[in-house]
Amino acid sequence: MADVQVSRTVLDRTAAALRAGCPEVAAEPAAGALRPHGLQDLRQARPGRGRPVALHYPAGDLLVVSGLPGSGKSTLMRRCVRTPLIDSQLVREEYAARMPAWLPYAVYRPLVRIAHYRRLRSAVLGGGPLTVHDCGAVPYVRQWLVRMAEKQGRRVHLVLLDASAEEARDGQRARGQAVSAYAFARHRDAARRLHRRLAGTGCPPVGCASAVVLDRAGARALREIVFVAS
Repeated sequence: MADVQVSRTVLDRTAAALRAGCPEVAAEPAAGALRPHGLQDLRQARPGRGRPVALHYPAGDLLVVSGLPGSGKSTLMRRCVRTPLIDSQLVREEYAARMPAWLPYAVYRPLVRIAHYRRLRSAVLGGGPLTVHDCGAVPYVRQWLVRMAEKQGRRVHLVLLDASAEEARDGQRARGQAVSAYAFARHRDAARRLHRRLAGTGCPPVGCASAVVLDRAGARALREIVFVAS
């Protein structure tokens, strides 16, 4: 597909880059619990042969979960994450429950964003393991997380959910919340740029200790995301 999923050619280039370019890249992981490091593209993994059911990260680190709106980020985090969670979708739902049903989300969206970023800042400064929902369309948020983590002596990890535009739109319809065409285009462009950087370098994004790329099947196979002592 031409939207967000990377073509077979790009996947082949990525695999070659992984073998030659980045010393942190691991070979295909064994099934079960995976301790991510480097760039690990699990989109081609088959059940029982490289598709993990758990992701284990070092205690105290930060995890960023990114992907298109409707790709399943919030669903994955609520089902699997065992740490404090900062998710803008949860903030939106809290505000929606307090607002009149007839009031459009666009009216109180600025309040949701302010509340989300305040919670994010407080949680990061508080230390300890943390999982953050990242829309991907605002790069400086991830850059800020990387800077703060470095100051605190911890690392940032990335989980990227790779879904096509059609799959993401279906996910939005299923939850009854569709983003505008303009906003979705921004998210889609940001996802394309990130995929191109991963394919081009064979390494995680700058500042990230690891990056795991999952398709929807891989995301459904996960049962837990935990932070454990090294």
